[in-house]
Amino acid sequence: MLAQRIYDLRADLRDRGVIFAYSGYVTDDILGGVGQALRRKLASDEAGRRTIRSVFAVFVEQMQNVIRYSDERLDAAGETLSYGILVIGRDAGSYVVHSGNVVSAQDVAPLRARLEDLRGMDDTALKSAYKTQLRDGHATVGGGAGVGLIEIARRSSAPVEFDFLRMEDGRSFFAIEARIGEDT
Repeated sequence: MLAQRIYDLRADLRDRGVIFAYSGYVTDDILGGVGQALRRKLASDEAGRRTIRSVFAVFVEQMQNVIRYSDERLDAAGETLSYGILVIGRDAGSYVVHSGNVVSAQDVAPLRARLEDLRGMDDTALKSAYKTQLRDGHATVGGGAGVGLIEIARRSSAPVEFDFLRMEDGRSFFAIEARIGEDT
């Protein structure tokens, strides 16, 4: 029974084009290890260099967002562990990078507004926003430079998709998806 359940999960993920899935607590060390495995997998797929760089960059930004901003945290042995999910798959000739994590209620409106703003920008506007944020931006609450979402939008070959699911405790589950087309 156990083997069948796990095998069915594996088959379902493969049927959906999933090449990598992680759900659990994340740290910078886990990010580094998983990142190495992802690079090797993409290279074995013989993806183009630009595609590999873009998928990897989006993966790193999404994992860092989980690490810095997840509202599901656990302190263990002096280290903060942040809970989230990350899934990378293939769909219609593109790599698709999904991530999700719980966010506080007060983070939903500004995050939604920022992502809507980014969805409305073309490549030139995204490049300008990136440079402006690096030059003039202030560190975020999570300690970043505030360029993560811009970088995800810049690397995506289609507008970034996102959604929020309100949870019973008032917080929300935030999901984001970026598509990266293969090099031609």
